[in-house]
Amino acid sequence: MNGTVASRDWPRPGVPLIDGIDKVTGHARFTADLDPCGALVGRIFRSPVSHGDIVRLDVSRARDLEGVVAVVTGDDCPRTYGVLPVAMNEHPLACGKVRYRGEPVAAVAAVDAETAERALALIELEMRELPAHYTADSARAAGAALVHDDRPGNLERAVHHVFGDPEAGFAAADLVREVRIDCAEVNHAQIEPHAALADYDPATGQLTMQSVSQVTFYLHMMLAHCLQMDESRIRVIKPFVGGGFGARVEVLNFEIVTALLARAAQGKVLMQLTREENFLTHRARPQTAIRLRLGMRRDGRMTACECEVVQRGGAYAGYGIVTILYAGALLHGLYAIPAVKYDGYRIYTNLPPCGAMRGHGGVNTRHAFEVLLDRMARELELDPFAVRRMNLLSAPTRTLNELLVNSYGLPECLDRVERASGWRERIGRLPRGRGIGMACSHYVSGAAKPIHRTGEPHAVVNLKLDWDGGVTALTGAPDIGQGSSTMIAITVAETLDLPLERIRVIAADSAITPKDNGAYSSRITFMVGNAAIDAAQRLKDILSEVAARKLGVRREDVYTAAGMFLARGSDATAVSFEEVAKAALVGEGTLTIKGTFTCPPESQGGKHKGGAVGATMGFSYVAQVVEASVDEDTGQVTVHQVWAAIDCGHAINPLAVTGQVEGAVWMGMGQALSEETCYLDGLPAHASLLEYRVPTIIESPPIDVQIVESHDPLGPFGAKEASEGALASFAPALVAAVANAIGIDLDELPATPDRVVEALIARRRRARLKSAQESAP
Repeated sequence: MNGTVASRDWPRPGVPLIDGIDKVTGHARFTADLDPCGALVGRIFRSPVSHGDIVRLDVSRARDLEGVVAVVTGDDCPRTYGVLPVAMNEHPLACGKVRYRGEPVAAVAAVDAETAERALALIELEMRELPAHYTADSARAAGAALVHDDRPGNLERAVHHVFGDPEAGFAAADLVREVRIDCAEVNHAQIEPHAALADYDPATGQLTMQSVSQVTFYLHMMLAHCLQMDESRIRVIKPFVGGGFGARVEVLNFEIVTALLARAAQGKVLMQLTREENFLTHRARPQTAIRLRLGMRRDGRMTACECEVVQRGGAYAGYGIVTILYAGALLHGLYAIPAVKYDGYRIYTNLPPCGAMRGHGGVNTRHAFEVLLDRMARELELDPFAVRRMNLLSAPTRTLNELLVNSYGLPECLDRVERASGWRERIGRLPRGRGIGMACSHYVSGAAKPIHRTGEPHAVVNLKLDWDGGVTALTGAPDIGQGSSTMIAITVAETLDLPLERIRVIAADSAITPKDNGAYSSRITFMVGNAAIDAAQRLKDILSEVAARKLGVRREDVYTAAGMFLARGSDATAVSFEEVAKAALVGEGTLTIKGTFTCPPESQGGKHKGGAVGATMGFSYVAQVVEASVDEDTGQVTVHQVWAAIDCGHAINPLAVTGQVEGAVWMGMGQALSEETCYLDGLPAHASLLEYRVPTIIESPPIDVQIVESHDPLGPFGAKEASEGALASFAPALVAAVANAIGIDLDELPATPDRVVEALIARRRRARLKSAQESAP
């Protein structure tokens, strides 16, 4: 069900997030802030090698240490787990074999941190070391040691899709070009390190878990699976979360280990990971090698696309199957391309597992695509805006791979940033060393099919109306800083025509709130927003019936305005929401109304293998312009201004939309300029936020956000996602700006000073060689 926008223009220009005051005043309690009274300290013993068989693991001395209450190993949890039912190949604690340096092998719970650290030092581990592979090429080489015995060639997943006739498309092109792009592995670098608090009550056999998770339902499910407990004996509560970006969109090994320790200790255990341990737990964007080939006519119309992607996935499956599918599926949905061939390979290596990160799966392939599109436009002497306009879709439509596009605001996005940046007046007229570049991107508004197909609705919201006249929204959707609880409050208040202050939201407590699949793939606004509107409309219908009886009119004549129920064409006195609410409770007591949303069948993708990945109810669309300068002596790239226009359908809360776009641009800037996870013998070389370079306020430029509203027919009030689409267009726009500034085309991310200098040196060498050849007799 999709709502209709009410007549009043509310709550624009936006409202602060309802949890904002708690956060800025320090009242918000994050996982590590929870009451540690009576809690033991949990610590993990990690593998010192990248790949090897466990010959002997002796924890007896640690177990005998005074102050140690519990020790657990892989023997205490023989079951594997994972985010996907078809790819559950990871143990919380290594069983017989380790596959990356830093993998959990054992864990202790002690009375204090010092005792826990002493206990770790007493654990004895004897390994038979095996060859380790740190690159996809090494892992794929003939005779390479297998990370998993059942995966020949260390191939986690190969994907081969062909849509249309690529050979005919390339034959019809006036220009065919190919590029090879390498995108470094990057980390989420969320501000809050991982933490979990598990409390096991031996009297009741009840486990209560509080964690940083983005997916409380899946955490609940995997705890029951790994600990072999009845799901009804588990309660999962989400405290405040200090950023996610996909870092917590899988169940993580330390969460299960904490629960194992709590049960073994018959009490409470608090586990706080260091920043280095966060890098070891990882789950972020994989290092990706891309070969992309495009065909184009002289007028800029694309005729065919061929793309090969190789992802270095790390030691375990995680989200890998989905990530490699997204990389190909999201070649579609942005432009009209008549033929697409995609080959994707996800490779196991002896490194921390990669997973989902903001813009999941689509960021690196979009970067390569936009970079090549820009270069071909230059070669044909076409304006890059004109090339994009030549290849626009026309909504409603279906792409070649059966993705549904119901609303499409990209044309207006292009117009907005072109005007705002002064593109036509400035392109090619800036001084040497300063340039502008542009690119486009898109992202899904939630995956149309859930990870675990239970047959239940994709989202459920309960509304409770009680004697106090307040409306409480109960949702399993976790707010991890993106403002989803505020969105729910707004949609309920808007539907009921009540002030926002009358709505309270209780989120993500599995003992109280209905199940929700979690915060991933920008699903909450679309799915949970629709469920909230459905619940609010059902409650409104009940209250309107009551109001009609009090006013002595027909139900269809009742309408609401500013918290009042009124009747059309009647002299009857209006009645307040409070009066109607009290009357509705007579003979009934507390009202609890359920609203649901399930993605319509037409949005759930094609019939080809992997066709569900990329399928969504609506795509957001972004056009972006970046202005940057390059110091040709040092290679330093400085971003001066960013213009980003996003088609988010309808901005339910424009203030939050602007913040989300700014955050996405900022994260894209980090990947483009400085972020890179490097390893030395399998160990992260940049395992703190001192070495791992994220942009600071010094590097952050002004970001002009333009909101374009296309009003999607399926979205809540016409809304679509607003959090991820703007990330993928920053890097190619920056690379285009560098090319515009100094004439250098960069094929690697990030565009660090050393890479820029190397490219300048390579250009000088080519120029000298060409000069020498021309002057030779």
